[in-house]
Amino acid sequence: MTPSPLPSDQDPVRALVRASHHLPADDLGAAVARHARALGALDAVVYLADYAQHELVPVRGEGVPDRPVLTIDGSVGGRAFRRVAPVRSTADGAPGAVWLPLLDGAQRIGVLELVVPGALSPAFEDEARSFASLVAELTVTRDAYSDVLRRLRRRRPLTLAAEIQWELLPPLTYAGGRVVITGALEPTYRIGGDTFDYAVNGSLVDFAVLDAVGHGLPAALLSTAAVGAYRHARRTGHDLPAVAAAMDAVVAGEFSGSRFATAAIARLDLDTGVLRWVNCGHPDPLLVREGVLLRPPVCRPARPLGLLAGEPEVCEAQLRPADRVILYTDGIVEARSPDGVFFGEERLADLVVRAELAGDPPPETMRRLMGSVMEHQAGQLQDDASIVMVEWRTGAEDRLRL
Repeated sequence: MTPSPLPSDQDPVRALVRASHHLPADDLGAAVARHARALGALDAVVYLADYAQHELVPVRGEGVPDRPVLTIDGSVGGRAFRRVAPVRSTADGAPGAVWLPLLDGAQRIGVLELVVPGALSPAFEDEARSFASLVAELTVTRDAYSDVLRRLRRRRPLTLAAEIQWELLPPLTYAGGRVVITGALEPTYRIGGDTFDYAVNGSLVDFAVLDAVGHGLPAALLSTAAVGAYRHARRTGHDLPAVAAAMDAVVAGEFSGSRFATAAIARLDLDTGVLRWVNCGHPDPLLVREGVLLRPPVCRPARPLGLLAGEPEVCEAQLRPADRVILYTDGIVEARSPDGVFFGEERLADLVVRAELAGDPPPETMRRLMGSVMEHQAGQLQDDASIVMVEWRTGAEDRLRL
């Protein structure tokens, strides 16, 4: 038997849309399973990635088959998550399954397992992609007003500082017509003062990485105030020096003299490929071009935010199509192995290049990179680590859709 979509008046996608308006988060798994059967599937299970992106956790509910937690690096469902592409699995004498990534725009949030009674027709697979896209959107909207799914994604308790930082972050991945942005941070459940932010407004991409001095709640509060000032100044239309000045004023005015933050604040013009940035006591950006690590032109750094003296110098570089710009905090490159070896910039760039050669999509590159940083330091970071990577005109954005 080959499953095929039902007539339009019984379309399960439309039916799920109609049912979604008053759907509580607690009933998400059951509703998806119920409407997937109308699609022609025998069963359906929603899995959500945990905060650290190590595991896929099933969303349970009435009528949902019992499933174990899956590892992202060791399961068929994890392969669909890693590749951002559907994956089929079969078993002798048993129904097969198709695993589809759940994408919020370009951000991976989990996978959908559809158990099917036979071979997949092209029509069914096309309908299944639309169904998975809707499931992803429903997951995000249910998550906006309930704690159910966030609790499910936590495999360990978050510190209060980490709770604040996760609420502060934009989506970890964005893909548009001419740019891909993806970021990551560690330690996932104990992050304190590191964060990043970005915005795409027409042909301009603003992005920044910030490292607040200290650890825990005080650092999280400082970075929250600084990011708030960054967004306010950016949305007001300020140029980069004025954005830095606004952030500096908030840090200096609201925190004591011993409190400060370093930051790299950048703006990319998608029409011209011109990258401009200001460096406030922070590591310089890295540029990866055709598999080679390049260093942007020497640019005098300003003092950190909260200690800024005068207008910071605006740095500039001309990008080429397919260039990757990387902003990071020192917790990445200064991560030390147990025998004292730094992770370093060369290793960082090499991992990015090797991931590209392996065909990994950008968010998977970041996930593997942060895994390497944690492994390098034997799972115990001595400092927060945050990173954001921006790719200009690579075509990679086409791989981040279902």
